[in-house]
Amino acid sequence: MGSAVEYYDFFVFGTAAALIFPQVFFPDDDASAQVMSFATFGFAYVARPVGAVILGHFGDRVGRQRVLMFTLVLMGVATFAIGCLPSFDAIGWTAPALLVLCRLLQGLSAAGEQAGASSLTLEHAPDDRRSFFTSWTLTGTQGGQILAALVMLPVVAMPDDIKFSWGWRIPFWLSALVVVVAWVIRRTLHEPPEFARKQATGQIAKIPLADLLRHHWADVLRVVFCAFIAAVSTVFGNLAIAYGKEVGVNESITLWLVVVANIVALGTQPVFATVADRIGRKPVFIYGALSSAAFMPFYLLSMSSGNDLLTFALAVLTFSFGYAAANAVWPSFYGEMFNSRVRFSGLAIGTQLGFLMAGFAPTIVTALGGVEEGGWKVTAGFTAVIAITAAISAATARETKDIPTAQLGGPALDPAPIGATINR
Repeated sequence: MGSAVEYYDFFVFGTAAALIFPQVFFPDDDASAQVMSFATFGFAYVARPVGAVILGHFGDRVGRQRVLMFTLVLMGVATFAIGCLPSFDAIGWTAPALLVLCRLLQGLSAAGEQAGASSLTLEHAPDDRRSFFTSWTLTGTQGGQILAALVMLPVVAMPDDIKFSWGWRIPFWLSALVVVVAWVIRRTLHEPPEFARKQATGQIAKIPLADLLRHHWADVLRVVFCAFIAAVSTVFGNLAIAYGKEVGVNESITLWLVVVANIVALGTQPVFATVADRIGRKPVFIYGALSSAAFMPFYLLSMSSGNDLLTFALAVLTFSFGYAAANAVWPSFYGEMFNSRVRFSGLAIGTQLGFLMAGFAPTIVTALGGVEEGGWKVTAGFTAVIAITAAISAATARETKDIPTAQLGGPALDPAPIGATINR
């Protein structure tokens, strides 16, 4: 529930950056308004590595639950504030400056959300079902994206004078209601037994970042490059919307593509995660990455075919049966590379550095002509490069599905003489 609320806020911004903000926060006659609008979307990803260091430290020091409560409130406040911002016509360039500030606060919050939720869930889960249980934190994320798209649907259908004046603000103001619901639920969370035991016995890392970089630097780099795969989500949920609009797809249809694909992913992600618990994280993740690269050009091409049914089918294939495999598995795959002393920090820092690619994918691809007529080639090529990079990085990782939770990321993973007693 907390992840759904956090990412409702996050994805509402992304949809607005594609369809609303170029007209509200930038000069009407500026041809680069779309690029600048997508750049504000990317600014959150600049803040996320900073937030990862700060929130990762406290998550590994004072506890996962407390940090998760903080991120929830910060995201809610920042999102509500966006809905109150004056337009460019009212205060000029101060308007996009304030938008960037709020977006930076959203980024700080998101930096700790998935790392904290995934760490807490993984450490509570049974050893043989960690991938399945942690996949539900991403199901929350998908739920947030579905909710964001559904709320934006009536907004984009409004007359322009209403939509660009006060109509677009409603989804941002609604975040206040869902934050209250998530607060009530999240405040009952308990710290995982393994973390609580180390906290009680004084085994908590004094400086988690130092321990992380000393003992897990290779895994941090591995997570960074694996996390490039998240750019598929922003290509699908933001770039494709803008490209579809360019080639004549109705705005409502482009949003429904996101909704339907995410709804189907709610069902496929637990299945992929269950498969990962049986055959391993690596093969499922690598399949998800490579299939995303293979399906994306067909999805984009279908947008200019005039066949909405074909476009919906390829949207589901690309997102729900391709990207969803990697998306379902990464919380366990990345989290199992680290021990509980530094897991929050390792997950947060590794993913947030990798997510920079996702954050600036819309800006990069738009600047290269990806949302112009024929721009599908640029977008598909970009998707292939980041997906192949993620797959290669994943292939270098160890397989951790059979390692007990208490032994993850420890010295037991290193070769040891037969019969030696290993202090884990």
